[in-house]
Amino acid sequence: MLSWYRRNARDLPWRRTRDPYRIWVSEIMLQQTRVAAAVPYYERFLKRFPDVKSLARAKESDVLAAWSGLGYYSRARNLHQAAKQILARGAFPDDYDSLRELPGVGPYTAAAIASIAFGLPRAVVDGNVRRVISRLTCGSGRAEEVAEDVLDRKRPGEFNQALMELGATVCLPREPKCPMCPVADLCEARRQGRQADFPIRPPRPARVRVTRTLVLAMRNRKVLLALRNGFWELPEIEQVPDAAVGRDVGQFRHSIMNHDYTVTVREARVSRAPRGCEWVVESNLYKMPLSTMTRKALARSSRTVFGGGASAAGGPGSTSMSGSSPCRRISVSSIPIQTSASTPNIRSKNRVN
Repeated sequence: MLSWYRRNARDLPWRRTRDPYRIWVSEIMLQQTRVAAAVPYYERFLKRFPDVKSLARAKESDVLAAWSGLGYYSRARNLHQAAKQILARGAFPDDYDSLRELPGVGPYTAAAIASIAFGLPRAVVDGNVRRVISRLTCGSGRAEEVAEDVLDRKRPGEFNQALMELGATVCLPREPKCPMCPVADLCEARRQGRQADFPIRPPRPARVRVTRTLVLAMRNRKVLLALRNGFWELPEIEQVPDAAVGRDVGQFRHSIMNHDYTVTVREARVSRAPRGCEWVVESNLYKMPLSTMTRKALARSSRTVFGGGASAAGGPGSTSMSGSSPCRRISVSSIPIQTSASTPNIRSKNRVN
């Protein structure tokens, strides 16, 4: 396993360090987020918060702004609270039990940090590891017990990463690459031709379909936004009862867990901000924690993509809304968007490939 891993491991930024802070940040980001989507966020987050002290002393709004677009924002709040605890204790916890006391750190994350950063013999079991073990054993035995039995106790961090890498790149959910697998000869599911039967998956919850209408109102280069759970959002039409609602300017779909949203964005004239809403200067949007749904809404309504690109009428990064529209022009080129970072295709509760 280790020889295979050293030849085939992906070059990922968190694999170039033993710094527990950086490993911790990566493990929290990789909960519910794909590796490819997490990498740029990881690098930007560490540039802004390079150590525990800078993260602990930051405002929550700044942490959420840096996290904005990754989704599952309780991860960012827990990360922030945990950093405050670490700063208060004076050192990063260096054993499994102390790591488990941090907000947002479960058994898997604690084992990953303990083994990778501190070389402690703790086996990790994420969705990838569980899939590998269930196929090797044809589902006999608990994955946690098997992982502990096979763990290389001299190199636990490297071995854990090797097993996760095997599941992420070779022992795939739908089409496992068995000829490339270094432990194919030991795989009972392969011997029986039953790879597709494992792991045994619980039934998925029913999908819930939701329709939402958001209001895009602008006045004097300001956008009307509502603050909700620490994030700024375009208000829903019910929040602005006195709005003079105009035409539809965009529609998109958005998924959160088992909820599928169909969102329509409508222009509106609003004379005064209703309760719970504020007029926000457009040029400040890039540094504010905006919800992913709002980023999508602004992108669709402006007929451009966050991060650059020419719009239909207003030049690079902006759109002119002519005629009687209340929204004359909105610039979005400086606001990053990530619409695919969070995904329901997760490695059980923990990490995504």
